[in-house]
Amino acid sequence: MKPGKVNENPESRFSAVLLAAAKLPGVRINREAYLRSALARHCSEDDIRRAVEESPAAAGITVEVLDKVANDSIRFETAKVSALSAAAGIPGILALPATVPADVAQYFGHMVRIAQKLAYLYSWPDLFSDDGDDVDDATMGVLTLFFGVMFGTQSANAAVGKVAGMMAEQVAKKLPQKALTHGVVYPMVKKVAGYLGVRMTTQSFATTVSKAIPLVGAVVSGGLTFATYRPMAKRLKKHLSSLELTKPSHRVMDGEVVDGEVVEDHGPFATAHAEQPGADTTAIKPEEPQS
Repeated sequence: MKPGKVNENPESRFSAVLLAAAKLPGVRINREAYLRSALARHCSEDDIRRAVEESPAAAGITVEVLDKVANDSIRFETAKVSALSAAAGIPGILALPATVPADVAQYFGHMVRIAQKLAYLYSWPDLFSDDGDDVDDATMGVLTLFFGVMFGTQSANAAVGKVAGMMAEQVAKKLPQKALTHGVVYPMVKKVAGYLGVRMTTQSFATTVSKAIPLVGAVVSGGLTFATYRPMAKRLKKHLSSLELTKPSHRVMDGEVVDGEVVEDHGPFATAHAEQPGADTTAIKPEEPQS
């Protein structure tokens, strides 16, 4: 295959950009550190410990509290987005593949950040391992579906609900690898990736973002704006908060769901801002409060 040809396929085009964005410095959120800081002013230490070890739902944290914390995180990430400098000035941008536009990777990087925060609040498991820069296929699948929800794709809403239902039913704390990679959810992941990939050209991406948000008339170009990022994050928050996974549940089992069965487990993004009510934290290092 000739260089650059891989992105002619819409699904491959989208996956390439998502993967590049997920590898940018500061994009990955440390689940434990984030939950501890975000819940600090709202929950007891015992509840926070259980939320970290299992999930906020297992800790009995109400959706009302989680919604408040989620709104704080959305405001924090939106403020960062609105203050961005040119894409070329962000660490890691120069290392992007030639086929991945810098402004699109930047956009996706910030979407990945808020998607992780919302997922962790609403009782999804850790999306990234600590083993280097690799992103496994199940994580790629879930992020693809989250992006589809942000863009208002109904098939993505249904697929995210199905994955959440599997995990809630089996009270497991790992993603359903089989379902997401070659099982019942996989066709929907491919469909959503293809839909988004069609709009991944530099010329049409900003228009797609604009059209995804009602009442936003101007075409967004050259980066992110308050008018698009915040409503898309709110859309994902609303959907995740409505799922069965957020309901108080039994203790979480240490295993992954594989099409209905639990398999035991044997074995400038990161800038120094303070998120209200606590400090924001990435997988690289904790962000320190502003002086």
